[in-house]
Amino acid sequence: MDGTYKDMIAFHGHSCPGLAIGYRMTKAALDFLSGLRSKDEELVAIVENNACGVDALQYISGCTFGKGNLIFKDYGKQVYTLYDRKTKRGVRVCFMNRAVPQGLRNDRKKFIDWLLSVPDEEIISLKEVRIDEPEPARIMKSAECAFCGERVMETRVREINGKPVCIPCAEKMQ
Repeated sequence: MDGTYKDMIAFHGHSCPGLAIGYRMTKAALDFLSGLRSKDEELVAIVENNACGVDALQYISGCTFGKGNLIFKDYGKQVYTLYDRKTKRGVRVCFMNRAVPQGLRNDRKKFIDWLLSVPDEEIISLKEVRIDEPEPARIMKSAECAFCGERVMETRVREINGKPVCIPCAEKMQ
């Protein structure tokens, strides 16, 4: 287990199979593209689940919600697409669940050790893809909700009786 993996466990909070899967998927995708971590928005990641492995992706790739280069699509799949804005190349990486030996999931430590040691080609599918380049992150103006007083991005404001209202307040009023 290298230093990066140990640091990633500290970031996530615990070691688990999902984190190991995300680690392997992200490393394989980065190796396919360039191997570089995103300092700003050079890379974009589109994730198809919100499970533990996404923390590995954030930690290793540098793609985060805060920088606007992590996009979540709630499909419930162990699939990530990484896109390099500089080279215009994208890769779809998928965990091949059927490759896991029968019964291995019953022993968490052995399962994690196996995930970290098995060759990429046995558990990971990589496919170069073309995607429409996602827009860079934009800083939005904020407005104050007329009901709760909290600030909300103008693009998320609902208007009720001519007043700006945040989504939670608007939903309460329905």
